[in-house]
Amino acid sequence: MAVGMHNYVTPTLNPNQKGFSFSSPFLRTQLSVGRALSSYSFPSIKYPSFSYSRRNQLPNFIKCSVSEAEATETVTEKKITLVRRNDIRNIAIVAHVDHGKTTLVDAMLKQAKVFRDNQVVEERIMDSNDLERERGITILSKNTSITYKDTKMNIIDTPGHSDFGGEVERVLNMVEGVLLVVDSVEGPMPQTRFVLKKALEFGLAVVVVVNKIDRSSARPEFVINSTFELFIELNASDEQCDFQAVYAIGISGKAGLSPDNLADDLGPLFETIIRCIPGPRIKKDGSLQMLVTSTEYDEHKGKIAIGRLHAGVLNRGMDVRICTSDDACRFGKVSELFVFEKFYRAPAERVEAGDICAVCGINDIQIGETIADKMDGKALPAIRVEEPTVKMAFSINTSPFVGREGKYVTSRNLRDRLYREIERNLAMKVEDGETADTFLVSGRGTLHITILIENMRRENYEFMVGPPKVINKRVDDKLLEPYEIATVEVPEEHMGSVVELLGKRRGQISEGTTILKYKIPTRGLLGLRNAILTASRGTAILNTIFDSYGPWAGDIPGAEVYKGQIVGIHQRPGDLSLNVCKKKAATNVRSNKEVSVVLDTPLDYSLDDCIEYIQEDELVEVTPKSIRMCKNPKMNKKAR
Repeated sequence: MAVGMHNYVTPTLNPNQKGFSFSSPFLRTQLSVGRALSSYSFPSIKYPSFSYSRRNQLPNFIKCSVSEAEATETVTEKKITLVRRNDIRNIAIVAHVDHGKTTLVDAMLKQAKVFRDNQVVEERIMDSNDLERERGITILSKNTSITYKDTKMNIIDTPGHSDFGGEVERVLNMVEGVLLVVDSVEGPMPQTRFVLKKALEFGLAVVVVVNKIDRSSARPEFVINSTFELFIELNASDEQCDFQAVYAIGISGKAGLSPDNLADDLGPLFETIIRCIPGPRIKKDGSLQMLVTSTEYDEHKGKIAIGRLHAGVLNRGMDVRICTSDDACRFGKVSELFVFEKFYRAPAERVEAGDICAVCGINDIQIGETIADKMDGKALPAIRVEEPTVKMAFSINTSPFVGREGKYVTSRNLRDRLYREIERNLAMKVEDGETADTFLVSGRGTLHITILIENMRRENYEFMVGPPKVINKRVDDKLLEPYEIATVEVPEEHMGSVVELLGKRRGQISEGTTILKYKIPTRGLLGLRNAILTASRGTAILNTIFDSYGPWAGDIPGAEVYKGQIVGIHQRPGDLSLNVCKKKAATNVRSNKEVSVVLDTPLDYSLDDCIEYIQEDELVEVTPKSIRMCKNPKMNKKAR
């Protein structure tokens, strides 16, 4: 069903209007970004004519680099005709964490009549994973689609946390443009920079959505100028800098081309997508080529491969060739074929190039492989993601409580599960450890690996994990370690404590007011989040993003316990061995004061807390129902 929106008329451009300029502390550049409207109105909204010459003025409408002429352009390369499809738009929604992209997708789905009027729909419907709902973050990229004025929009919702940047990287080759969602108060943040950098590298069209414009402290001029400066810093082309800004209240489902005049729906946003993001350019007469960007598993259908058809036509029951980047090929057959319609997968007999689809019947398919024509199929370029920066050791559970709560406890169970994870998680790596029951898992950050640990707990696995370690490199006999950009928002009264804390961790301050920006070794970030909350009395907000490699900078009482388990914290250096099960003798009571001693409330450490707390000679025991810390018995033996 198409979106029921007002019929917005394509505006006519006044050639006499002038362009506008942005000024930047880094450089000053003059862009001719299209013409302003002499008269252009949505229902109940008025847009006066205007011109721009000052930085603090906001444009309503600009002529995007994707013109009508380009949308129908045909190019001939090596006797293969490239044709632009006008009936499809493939877009990804990218943003920093908590800037409201998933809420915006919810509003787009609701206004597209994806759900019945009387249907009860949960918030953040795209966050279907239990762990996503509990933590309030998007972990996996997901596909959906809507229809607006006979145009199908394939929408990919992506994670906003930097640890899951691999999910963003692997899906960008399926789209022609992105909606860059930016908070109207915070402006561009570290993950905003990362996702925009990747989008620009792919040559994608960008529409900037300034979200949460109804906030009392909203500052749209600052956000637009900061975003433009970010485009310049990332060496965007003139066409990419010529971006359209849309102002929105995602939770209310409103949008407009001016922060002061919003429509009652998301019509201006949908119109901008059609106008500014091109349809897919396809090889209409070319041989079949589909790059697999993600996989899912269904108990009845088996493995499902998801990707965009770059060339040719794919039919249900078709014999195909599966090609890899190293020219190794094998054959398979498409048993079932699906396209994304609204919030579900709909069966299809035929899919043409430019659309995103799901394929069943090839159970050994891997992400990055190409489903191609059986006779002359060729592989598409493989998906490349950035390397991991942190690693943790996984080993079998050796505690006395092993097997009480979990079902999968052997090294074979652990190995199979970890190697199965890397089939769909491109940003993660697994390798065998020093012993047969130890495995090294590498990821983008501790949260990236912690999510895997939490999922395995819920799947009834028991195991132990060691402390996180950074992955160093040696180049030209020089030791390099990963650095990250850490941005801390903190009230002025706590700034001194936070600056001192980061300074001790080799952080080098690059900007400083109430927003502190540091370049800090990744190892300095391990355990930092809790420490910075303590220093700021819970008021600081920490955001991090990987920057580059650089030179080396320099359990609860009353519960069941076992020997070697960590049960508390004491104030003196070194470990303190004690028997927490031993009752205090009555003869030691020498005064009424000792009788009335009240114990402090036990600290309830979460999985993240434990991983940040443990040191080199300690482990975290992970079972479906419990999380405990203990000393590493192997390290104790070496010490003796």
